[in-house]
Amino acid sequence: MKSTLADADRILVIGCPGSGKSTLAKRLSRALDLRYFSMDGDFYWLPGWRKRPRDEIDRLIAEAVAEERWIMDGTGLNSFHIRLPRADAVIWLRPSRYACLHGAVSRAFRYFRRNRPELPAGCPERLSPDLLVYIWNFERDAVPLIDSALRDYVAGSADRGPGKPILQLKSRRQMRELLDLLRAPA
Repeated sequence: MKSTLADADRILVIGCPGSGKSTLAKRLSRALDLRYFSMDGDFYWLPGWRKRPRDEIDRLIAEAVAEERWIMDGTGLNSFHIRLPRADAVIWLRPSRYACLHGAVSRAFRYFRRNRPELPAGCPERLSPDLLVYIWNFERDAVPLIDSALRDYVAGSADRGPGKPILQLKSRRQMRELLDLLRAPA
């Protein structure tokens, strides 16, 4: 696991909202000296919670993944076709729905009326009923789509080469252990 990530130049961190994607990606960015991209902050949102046009989002993502070394947080299924082919590894955070709900609610209180560091100015943290419903139904609605998208990625193909690793972490403890492992001397 350590060598898989230490050798990766491009890593995606995906999972349910509130699972800890941004926190883990930022920490891994520092540990592995990779440029950090936030799907929400760098691509999707403009100040005032205005969403960028889809073509602009795709263009910005394509420019980012063309770079040689990066880590990117965010599930964003509608951009997997741009991001997955360039990724060397995927970290899929799979904590329970209760852990994700707790993470989202805790984040909302921690950043109440303030911006998270990875978001543009004018996007104060918010916790909507729609987000809570999305988190509650994530396993049922999003996971089958993610599984399908990742199936080809893992298998590899003649035109893309061998399959690539997916590391699934199911708890905050496993996330901490991964960070500790990467910090440990070789």
